[in-house]
Amino acid sequence: MSQYFEVHPQNPQPRLLKQAVQILHSGGIAAIPTDSSYALVCHLDDKAAAENLRRIRGVDDKHHLTLLCRDLSELASYARVDNKQYRLLKLGTPGPYTFILEATKEVPRRVSHPSRRTIGLRVPQHAVTQALLELLGQPLLATTLIPPGETEPLNDPQEIRERFQKTIQAVVDAGACPMQPTTVIDLTGDEPELVRRGCGDPALLGLSADTVS
Repeated sequence: MSQYFEVHPQNPQPRLLKQAVQILHSGGIAAIPTDSSYALVCHLDDKAAAENLRRIRGVDDKHHLTLLCRDLSELASYARVDNKQYRLLKLGTPGPYTFILEATKEVPRRVSHPSRRTIGLRVPQHAVTQALLELLGQPLLATTLIPPGETEPLNDPQEIRERFQKTIQAVVDAGACPMQPTTVIDLTGDEPELVRRGCGDPALLGLSADTVS
């Protein structure tokens, strides 16, 4: 049975968030709000938790998981970023954008793409997510909370609790989130490639919405 933490969306109660972080430290999976949709998250360094995360989400090791980072400097510790990429990252952080970048050795190989050694990274603009990351002291491994076999992410924490209470250990309820996942941009090629149009407007990064692969 998952624990349920009802927190204020702008000023979340530290006592409740500390309990959620303890669950993550203990290998648990949590559903948390972000500036796009709700996400499933776990501790980056817990192999069993990462495998469980993929199983609950219904994806294999070729599906890009995402590191939720506190800020751009933390993001740069986990990805190789050149000056051109950095300028584009500054435009999209914090915000509902996921950037696919080459992973550094700080990223466990088992959570990066098996053949490309790439990882999705983002800096969310949500007070609850940021407070959790601050308490944890490192990035969270995350994936959009889209149930297996479905195409739309969940944004109602009560529904998440009902549907996942036997498979995840915590739900952090900060009210409804947008129904869209993040906009995904691949920065590993010569030019930025818009992989998925989501919550973030590609035009803010100087990209055309017509370039989705």
